[in-house]
Amino acid sequence: MIIEESIVIRADIEKIWATLTDLTCWKDWNSGLMDATGETGQLSSGEKFAFCIRPFVFPVRLRPVIEEVVPKERLVWKGWKFGIFSRHEFLLRQTGEGVLVISRETLRGLPVMFGRFSFPLWKVRELTARMLNDLKKAAETIENKK
Repeated sequence: MIIEESIVIRADIEKIWATLTDLTCWKDWNSGLMDATGETGQLSSGEKFAFCIRPFVFPVRLRPVIEEVVPKERLVWKGWKFGIFSRHEFLLRQTGEGVLVISRETLRGLPVMFGRFSFPLWKVRELTARMLNDLKKAAETIENKK
């Protein structure tokens, strides 16, 4: 299962990248992924970090590992939880309209295949869209303060 969402952000790609990869500021803008912590505070290759999502009532703590970082272009993390493997990619592309940010999450595992009611894919899509909208608001607000 692949969940893909995208958004155009009218801000400098440097600002967008800095906002996305600096865990220390996630609490200021990211309403979907909470309590983010990491070894260095920056998302870099091989680093483990953690965050909490709240798809429904109870929070779920996730501890992915950064798989790949190509500055201002690509950020990829992966992890396992409850029998579900997740690989989450963020791709940034400069366009005439601004910066296109694509979030692509690939999910595999029995709960995904057979648990459409117990594993709410619509909620994952909603959290992804929310994070992109939060990123847009934060980056464009930073850009407008320049």
